[in-house]
Amino acid sequence: MQLGVCYYPEHWPRAWWAEDARRMREMGITWVRIAEFAWSRIEPSPGHFDWAWLDEAVETLHAQGLKVVMCTPTATPPKWLVDAMPDMLAVDANGQPRGHGSRRHYCFSHAGYRAESRRISRAVAERYGRHPAVAAWQTDNEYGCHDTVLSYSEAAKAGFRRWLAERHGTVAALNEAWGTVFWSMEYRSFDEVDAPVGTVTEAHPAHRLDWRRYASSEVRAFNREQCEILREASPGRPVSHNYMGFFTEFDHHEVAADLDIATWDSYPLGFTQNFFLRADEKAALARTGHPDIPAFHHDLYRGMCASVRPGAPAHGRWWVMEQQPGPVNWASWNPAPHDGMVRLWTWQALAHGAEVVSYFRWRQAPWSQEQMHTGLHRPDRSVDQGGVEAGQVGEELRTLGEALATLAAPGIVNRVALVFDYASVWMAQIQPQGADYLPIELHFRVYSALRTLGLDVDVVAPTASLDGYRLIVLPVQLHVADALAAALARAALAGAQIVLGPRAGSKTDRLSIPVNLAPGPLRDATGVSVQRVASLPPGLTVTLLPTAGLAGGWTSCEVSRWREDLAVDAGVVVEAVFGDDGRAALTCRPHGDGALRYVAGWLDESGWRSALQRTAEAAGLAVEPLHDGLRISRIGALVLACNFSDATLHWQPDAADSATTSSRPLIGGATLAPRGIALWHTQQAPSPSGAATEPQASRPATTGD
Repeated sequence: MQLGVCYYPEHWPRAWWAEDARRMREMGITWVRIAEFAWSRIEPSPGHFDWAWLDEAVETLHAQGLKVVMCTPTATPPKWLVDAMPDMLAVDANGQPRGHGSRRHYCFSHAGYRAESRRISRAVAERYGRHPAVAAWQTDNEYGCHDTVLSYSEAAKAGFRRWLAERHGTVAALNEAWGTVFWSMEYRSFDEVDAPVGTVTEAHPAHRLDWRRYASSEVRAFNREQCEILREASPGRPVSHNYMGFFTEFDHHEVAADLDIATWDSYPLGFTQNFFLRADEKAALARTGHPDIPAFHHDLYRGMCASVRPGAPAHGRWWVMEQQPGPVNWASWNPAPHDGMVRLWTWQALAHGAEVVSYFRWRQAPWSQEQMHTGLHRPDRSVDQGGVEAGQVGEELRTLGEALATLAAPGIVNRVALVFDYASVWMAQIQPQGADYLPIELHFRVYSALRTLGLDVDVVAPTASLDGYRLIVLPVQLHVADALAAALARAALAGAQIVLGPRAGSKTDRLSIPVNLAPGPLRDATGVSVQRVASLPPGLTVTLLPTAGLAGGWTSCEVSRWREDLAVDAGVVVEAVFGDDGRAALTCRPHGDGALRYVAGWLDESGWRSALQRTAEAAGLAVEPLHDGLRISRIGALVLACNFSDATLHWQPDAADSATTSSRPLIGGATLAPRGIALWHTQQAPSPSGAATEPQASRPATTGD
């Protein structure tokens, strides 16, 4: 558990550097990320390198015992390179090149730029690869930011045709896979296939899906080239990349297969303002952010560097590379966080297993595009509120010392998995069938429902091992591969309770309807068949009602956006029905010691909580419905309580019948001030068999009223 910061020595007078480094150390910072945007300073003109300033910056940081994350600077190719090969620019869907003047203006498919990327990466790696201060690497910066994964350049079109030939083998196979007989779209050769853009009406969905797959593979290839160079020149130093929030333009699991550490850039207030939350949520959470936005991404990226490997555990190494320190510059509205939120976000990340939380940035820039983006310090070098709170966390980490690492061992061991599949997200984005069917939102709402029940969650790839999980939720699994279907069946036989969201198994890998209809490979295991689907326009809702005899713990809820009509086999238990026609809305089919449930509509928050609470209880998990502003996270023997609300809350990990547990506060206590935290050390007594008992439910938090 360490702190870091993003630093740009090239922005500041050299006379400031030594003091900056000293103040970093005093604040409790251990890691410093540098140079991700510094290509024009490293190589001011073609082949002419100026290493002196960067050498001095590295030595200055090293002198204070700080560890450097050195970056490849490929996210900002300099003007002289753009002028030398103007066709390296990415091209948008309207045919407009993405011009020089900001960042991320290259096309992943351009062979010339790929060669330049390798060249500058090798130059930086050979210069600093064995320097004792350089302890980790970052490739590029935020792949795909500003909608730059999908480029419609000539290089991308040529690369796509080669990719299609490799994937399909023959153009006849492509025509059959895509169903191009429809609307007379058949091709005679791969050279006839263009990018799926600019068509009169929507382009062919299978064509668009393969274009997404191709573009994602180009991101992975680009990243892999840099990883190979860095590992050769800098052996033993881990390689990372910083992902973004609510971003699905490429398959992050595939890119992570070539990384040692997955990092992400956490901006809770910006994401709250810019994405799908309702207006009332945005207003109420404007200065705290939604409690589950950081947590969802923490758990998603914690699963990256391990779960892509079949049979591997769900936990990989991960960091927050950029933590929001105050107001940002890029959201639709940019409120300031409440005092205490930077500290709370930092501890929340650490409690989800982050090795490092790194703040963006050390000092606010007084000019250029990000001058309104705060840092830990103001442009006049005075400490801003984010710096005050970072220093507070640094002091808390120093006080608790090495004990934290000991107490966190053996790390996170969860019994709930949420499967996140990028290909299924793309399918839903290509064919939403309703303007507000947002697959990333459905993932998030289901995750949030689990967290409000006091459950810790692993977010895993569809190829991850599902062994040991008691509750497995697949909110948006439009395509179910045979291997995943088999893994789910094995998990259910072993006792897992499985929940499938609407549209599960509704598409083949070619984005067509399965021969046996949805849920495709899970047809027999679920005992249902989807006969008809309907997207519901705003204002049109259907009440979902629990079936008589199964109402315990349930409340009626509203279904909006999407519903399905199911044919249900004999022996399948119907747990809830649609109120307008009595058709099955939620079904359960026992399978071995477990069961598979199918949800035939877009449930509201109360509906997901009810469905998941019943299912978690059926799985034998302790459920603890929490106050809306309270979130609990567990790592090893540590339990963190975070109060995102304006109220004083009372909570502690000891249940009323907690004879099997003991706990002591390390930070705070049972009374949580608004935006306050409490960190507890818990110990479980052994069960009579000698095995550790399952976590016990605690009393719901109460307010201080």
